[in-house]
Amino acid sequence: MVRSRKGGGYAGRVDPITATLVILVLAVIAFVSNRVPIGIVAIGVALALFFTGVLTLPEALAGFGDPTVLFIAALFVVSESLDATGVTAWAGQKVIGRAGTRRTTLVVVVALLVAGLTALISINGAVAALLPLVVVVAARAGIASSKLLMPLAFAASAGSLLLLTGTPVNIIVSEFAAGAGGREFGFFEFALVGVPVLLGTVVILLLSGRLLPERKSALMPVDLVRHARMLRQQYSLTLDTGVLLGPDSGVTEVVVAPRSPLIGTRVCAGMTTPDGDLVVLAARRGDEHLKGTEFIVQSGDALLLQGAWDDLTRRTQDPAVLVVDDPAQLRRSVPLGRGAKRAIGILLAMIVLLATGLVPPAVAALLAACALVLTRTVTGTAAYHAISWTTVVLIAGMIPLSTAFISTGTADLIADGMLTVLGDAGPHVALLALCGITLVLGQLISNTATVLIVAPIAISVARALDLSVQPFMMALAVVGAAAFLTPIATPANLMVMEPAGYRFGDYWKPGLPLALFFLLMAVFYVPLVWPF
Repeated sequence: MVRSRKGGGYAGRVDPITATLVILVLAVIAFVSNRVPIGIVAIGVALALFFTGVLTLPEALAGFGDPTVLFIAALFVVSESLDATGVTAWAGQKVIGRAGTRRTTLVVVVALLVAGLTALISINGAVAALLPLVVVVAARAGIASSKLLMPLAFAASAGSLLLLTGTPVNIIVSEFAAGAGGREFGFFEFALVGVPVLLGTVVILLLSGRLLPERKSALMPVDLVRHARMLRQQYSLTLDTGVLLGPDSGVTEVVVAPRSPLIGTRVCAGMTTPDGDLVVLAARRGDEHLKGTEFIVQSGDALLLQGAWDDLTRRTQDPAVLVVDDPAQLRRSVPLGRGAKRAIGILLAMIVLLATGLVPPAVAALLAACALVLTRTVTGTAAYHAISWTTVVLIAGMIPLSTAFISTGTADLIADGMLTVLGDAGPHVALLALCGITLVLGQLISNTATVLIVAPIAISVARALDLSVQPFMMALAVVGAAAFLTPIATPANLMVMEPAGYRFGDYWKPGLPLALFFLLMAVFYVPLVWPF
């Protein structure tokens, strides 16, 4: 076989533009089919670009060492620290707990809170952290959670436009702008469009309340107050047992497993484990309370263990017992747990570095992630688990496709064809066409992948029209966040689907006016702030 002129592959003489377009079409089909894992599609794209000779091997794999990818991966660790130490739970309880029981007030408070958190810790992290709390608040207020969970997900998308760290798309368009002869966007610069978009989103969410279905929640999250009260009642605990669920220590229920080595041992309430790290606070056998005297452990006995959260998490991983409530999940619901101050301090330090530009963004985020592990705010294992490797691989695998669009002239070809069709319609019409493509693709595949595909074309259009690349990149960020019409448009939409009992067709009704609003803001408002 003969290598291509770039020396990148072994597929013979393949026209680079044709190969790039075929790979793009196949990738979109694979994304839409939802039958192939997203990460496999992304890796397949990179490999296909190499085997067809479009890119050399270092170019095809360059995405895995790209600073943007490292920046995004480190942000997942920062997000985990805020969630695991109870910072998000504290913020949610402080704000939502004072919002009352009116749906209108709750929608506004939930929207503003999740938007603020999203700007700092990403859409998925903010929605995942607040979802259980919103369900609890809805139940206490006598409101169907389906009336609040879709606004939660949609407002998170709007909040992603407040700061550079809100979504990987912001980071990507900033890098594209700098690489195309423009400049990087500032850390707070996104707020110039993010604030009016968020306010408009809140207004539309309030007006579209009737478009949201009213269904029962399939999720029963832990309400710490009720959970502690229930444990005291079921195990006949008195108040002198102290705080059951606190920042440093807690309790968890375990059931003695069949064939457990604990069967046959003598236990009594108040005794400690052999290492002295946990206390057997109480025990039950069926409806019988086992307290006051020793008893011989049997299979199926329920034990209430008390101790430090780390010890509870470690001990309950023993196959000798079956955990009723995972202490690691209970701990996340406790406001301002151990390490919360360190997490907040390191977050603020990272924001200062990002805002001042003292170091590159990837360096600032990596420093924060390392500091969190070194200060034991999060463990090394938790840091690795916190990273959404699907997102990392998706971006790393799709970056080479953007490179191929530029290096082979594919982006210029598509841009020329688009401008030929549009004629002398003007920059706003060209921007509308690009944003329309992004909006449609963003409902079917990842908005990150969509922007990586459309951004090179937008850059070619801007150059052909001799316009600034800044408004085009910012417009793509805005319309890329308009993932409202389907549950598969973004993971946040999927997160709220089952807990609220939503169906596939429930999203487009309240989502359509929001999507049109984002499109109008991208096409007409963005050029006012970042002129052509």
